[in-house]
Amino acid sequence: MSTPLIGNVVEDNDQTRARLSHLEEIKALVGNAYPNKFSRTNLAGSAEGEDTVTALAEHETIKRIVGDEKFAEAFTLLMSKVKAGERPSAEELEPVNAHLGDINVRVSGRLATPPRVMGKVAFVHLSDGKERLQIYVRRQEAVAVSNDTNRAVEEFESGWKLFQLLDHGDFVGVEGKLFVTKTGELSVHVRELQFLSKALLPMPDKMHGISDPEIRQRQRYADLIASSLKVETGDEQAEGEDRPRELSTREIFERRSKLITAMRRHLDEHGYIEVETPMLSPIASGAAARPFETFHKALGIPLYLRIAPELYLKRLLVGGFERVYELNRNFRNEGISTRHNPEFSMLEFYTAYKDVNWMMDFCEKMLRETIQAVNGSLQIQFEGELIDFSYVERLSMKEAIIRHPSPAWSILDSEYFEGDWIEDARFVRQLILLDGIIKLNLATAAYDETEQSITLQTSLSELWEKARKEDEMLDEPEEVETAHQIAQLFELTAEKLLNQPTFITDFPKVISPLSKASPDDPAIAERFELYVARMEMANGFSELNDPAEQLERFEDQARQRERGD
Repeated sequence: MSTPLIGNVVEDNDQTRARLSHLEEIKALVGNAYPNKFSRTNLAGSAEGEDTVTALAEHETIKRIVGDEKFAEAFTLLMSKVKAGERPSAEELEPVNAHLGDINVRVSGRLATPPRVMGKVAFVHLSDGKERLQIYVRRQEAVAVSNDTNRAVEEFESGWKLFQLLDHGDFVGVEGKLFVTKTGELSVHVRELQFLSKALLPMPDKMHGISDPEIRQRQRYADLIASSLKVETGDEQAEGEDRPRELSTREIFERRSKLITAMRRHLDEHGYIEVETPMLSPIASGAAARPFETFHKALGIPLYLRIAPELYLKRLLVGGFERVYELNRNFRNEGISTRHNPEFSMLEFYTAYKDVNWMMDFCEKMLRETIQAVNGSLQIQFEGELIDFSYVERLSMKEAIIRHPSPAWSILDSEYFEGDWIEDARFVRQLILLDGIIKLNLATAAYDETEQSITLQTSLSELWEKARKEDEMLDEPEEVETAHQIAQLFELTAEKLLNQPTFITDFPKVISPLSKASPDDPAIAERFELYVARMEMANGFSELNDPAEQLERFEDQARQRERGD
């Protein structure tokens, strides 16, 4: 009898047919091929409350389980020799295995490698997604367990027969004694073998995992499986290389979880209260973004998935909470890329009686403490570059533009950039016009590579003259126009180059409608953005709480929208 499956669920090929055939034979041998549970021992006293592969693979755990000083010394010496590439002697193995033979364990996991049969014995590694533990099966000793009766299958060499029906990726549970093999590997000598679940699809390439970024992003479960089953996890690296190994997908997930926990702990310890606010709102509010829209049938009204929890958190401050935060999902119905997702997690927090400078200090401290707690260091490797969080630089938006000029500006004489050129509104507009003209020429020349090369090498100065002539035809720049152009210049230049942690400050007030103006310069908003690895990571400001001025700012935004912004 075969198990029919829809073709678009399990592809029909030699491998899947073999796995389906094995599944039918397993059912005939042990009954239910998908039992409800498997009870594991808890010798390791792990956080899970039962023995996992990871817990038993830890040598310190084994020494703690045995609880004998002489064993601990002998086991440590044995493992150190194995790590150095030496094969243990029988004299070294005997006292260690004498103690381990008293330890009976029940553990389960996925077959991390294809089963290896060597005459009347077989080896295979179990994985729990993090670590591996070898199991050892002898033909005449192992028995299969019936999933219907939870008793040994009364059939000659039932355990061996079951083992031969296993495929790479299947889940099994085993019961047996711990021991160290002749090659020095900690293993379980299997007495009982219980089948838990069948992998109907072949496992990913054990050497390279999954290389297709689309599959890795859209099928995270497949990426996690591939990452855990790779033969080399990256611990080894070429001789002389200082580059740290690449984190596995599983480790990235775990680091993220620890980072969120550390941030929550930091906020809790500083008097913040975590809250949950509505995700469905009658108005699209909280940020300047396009929302997802739905419809509430019972109320007969449109609702919007929140783009930020901002307004609800502010209402809590109005109600008397001085420090609140929320870490939850937000949704923005806009572009999508590896750096932008329609749904994403965001931490947003508010405090009373403080300004933007206090908030920058607080954010910097939280960054350092959480990264140190999770990473064990303030230096992180990202895309081949070292990011150092021991210092966060602070630059005004204009300072950042001056420090990171556009390569196209090299055609201009140095006299153009003498003095306080960033305050020259017409010159700023000319630089924006130059960028637009260059992009237009690149677009029209893209059809002919030779022509494009000529345009870039011989015509940049002419393009600059064209930008200046276009500027002469325009009226004197207004304050709002110049403010937007300063922000545009920043996006064209510095934003793409801010690799080390940097706070960008002194935003034009007209593009920061929720921020208080600086007491020193009414045209500047008390606002910052944090950039790391050329990405915006945070946005903060001194909250505008003058209702009359806030209304005036919103009305100004509405006028800008009417003009096409």
